[in-house]
Amino acid sequence: MAQGTTVVYWEDTARIDAVMTKLLKGSEAKCALLVDKDGHLISRHGFTQTLDTTALAALMAGSFASTAEIARLVGESEFSVLFHQGVNDHIHMNLVGDRSILAVIFDDRTTIGMVRLYARETTEQLQQIFETSADREGGEERRLSEDFTNSVEDKLDDLLRD
Repeated sequence: MAQGTTVVYWEDTARIDAVMTKLLKGSEAKCALLVDKDGHLISRHGFTQTLDTTALAALMAGSFASTAEIARLVGESEFSVLFHQGVNDHIHMNLVGDRSILAVIFDDRTTIGMVRLYARETTEQLQQIFETSADREGGEERRLSEDFTNSVEDKLDDLLRD
C-alpha cells in the first residue's frame, strides 16, 4: 500500500520527539501516534500505557486505506483528514505527506479546533523532517551506488590485467 519505505534516521528522532511534544502541550491532547501507511508505529507520545498502540497503528492504516477507496468512488483523490468522535475520547487523524499518518487522541478537555490547529502545524513540521531524511537517503543511495560501481570497475580492471 505505501509508496515507499519510511526511513527515520537516528538524528531525526529528537526532532520528531520535540514536534510531537509541542503538539501535545499546545492541543492538550492525551496522546499522539505517528504511523506509516503500512501500519507500523513510528513514534508515540503522551499517555499510551493503556493502549495497544501496535493494534491501533495497524487499524489506523487500514482505516486510511479504506477511506482512500471511498474517496476514489466519490471522485476525490483522497481524504487527508479523518475524525472519529466517541462519548469520552475522540481521534483526529491526518496524512503526513504520502507515507505517514498522524493520529491525536483527545477528550473533552480540549476542542477539535485546537487539535486540528496543532495537528496541521505538526504535520508541516514532520513533512519537513521526512523530506530532509529522504534527501539524505537519496544522497546515501547515490554514494553507495557510486562506491559499488567503483569497486566493480576496480575488480574488473584487476581481472583483465592478469
